[in-house]
Amino acid sequence: MKRIALAIAVLLSISISHIWAEGNSTNTSSVRYVKVPRFARPLVEKWITEYAKTQPGVEFQIAKGNQNQGNIDLNVVFDNHNQENNAKDFSHIVYFGEFAVLPITASGSEAAKVLEGKHLNSKKLKQLYFLEDEFDEDVKKIKQFERLVIYSGSNATSVASSFARNLGEESSNFRGKRISGDDLFLNTALTKDPLGVSFNALPNIFDLQSRHVKSDLSIIGIDVKKNLEENFSNKATLDDLIAILENDKVSEVAIEKIGVSYNEADEVLNQFLQWVLTHGTKYNHEYGLLNLDNKVAQTEIDKIKNSLTAQN
Repeated sequence: MKRIALAIAVLLSISISHIWAEGNSTNTSSVRYVKVPRFARPLVEKWITEYAKTQPGVEFQIAKGNQNQGNIDLNVVFDNHNQENNAKDFSHIVYFGEFAVLPITASGSEAAKVLEGKHLNSKKLKQLYFLEDEFDEDVKKIKQFERLVIYSGSNATSVASSFARNLGEESSNFRGKRISGDDLFLNTALTKDPLGVSFNALPNIFDLQSRHVKSDLSIIGIDVKKNLEENFSNKATLDDLIAILENDKVSEVAIEKIGVSYNEADEVLNQFLQWVLTHGTKYNHEYGLLNLDNKVAQTEIDKIKNSLTAQN
């Protein structure tokens, strides 16, 4: 009987320990889901990997497709605020960088030949991409543009609104065809239509490994200083272009802040975002994003510090 009682006691002890361990593991490694536009996904995945090395008990995952859409904890958004947040109380936004958008077409396409050698200023870009204003008497039609087909993104995570607003337009005023889904589909549309023209964020235009323009794409020339023309052409390197745009803004290039919307009351999220702003932004250039101005970056860091201080 003593042996039986001892065996039962040991089994109970193991079971209780197992239950406690499971409960403790669940509390310390509950998953936080991040919703992010695909062009910024590699950067966020890098954050998750590096942060896990410092905080192995906290797990972050990318919310993909329709999975976990009701459990979003962090939502990567643009400065234009036109993106929808989920049902949770996203009470705060901190910005970690900027993205730039360039006009593009398919390499070797008919559209590329039509636009070859042109250096389009803001007015000509508007003529190319948008429905004409019937009341603008100063607009001179460019016949070559009329046969080109514009492809623009239509969902909340598209950079279409950023591109349009930079030219003083509404995204609803794009001419041509709207493509639903991720902006990578804009690149696909161009490869299928020899007359197709579009735009995209730098991480979708450049190969992040070679740092050169993707072989199936061609950057449309814009009006820049002569010494900068090569940097806004197919000869461009991603790192040189980022350096130029960080130091000398070009009016024809849409540049928008990108940040994270989240529930400020969640201390785990605040700690993660403090790490992002102090350590994670060093990966911005590697993944095709621009850094914030130093003063702006410090302001964002102070936001997080204040949130953490308020919780303690």
